[in-house]
Amino acid sequence: MGLFDWFRRNKALALDSHAAVPLPADLIAFWRRWIAGEWKAWVLFRQGTCVVLTDPVPDPRTRAVELLKDWGPVEVGSPAGDFSVVSAPKYPGWVVTCHHPDILTYVRPDELPSGKRGSLSVGVYGRRKRDTDAAELEVIHIELRQ
Repeated sequence: MGLFDWFRRNKALALDSHAAVPLPADLIAFWRRWIAGEWKAWVLFRQGTCVVLTDPVPDPRTRAVELLKDWGPVEVGSPAGDFSVVSAPKYPGWVVTCHHPDILTYVRPDELPSGKRGSLSVGVYGRRKRDTDAAELEVIHIELRQ
């Protein structure tokens, strides 16, 4: 089975509606536990993509939107299509990374069918969530830590 065959068979992993989108409170609670460090602001987008801002900026929303707009869209076959999947042993789900170290996407286990929870399925799904967030650019939360 080739890679294109795998993608054809796994169309169910596409984001068809907002029904699978985690509640904002759940996403905020996850990222509050996941992000550690002294000063870090972070901005959360509708599908679960989080942009971490490691340096203070006057307008975190604008900076996060710029970063996601520039680095979030998926371009298969380029670094913008690459991802890694990090298990969250203390938390349910996975964090999907991309070619920018400060852009991360959370995938809950209940967003995927139980038979589709391998790294490739999780990564492709998380990458699709990031791509959707990069297109919609809908900020749902800003966290400032000082």
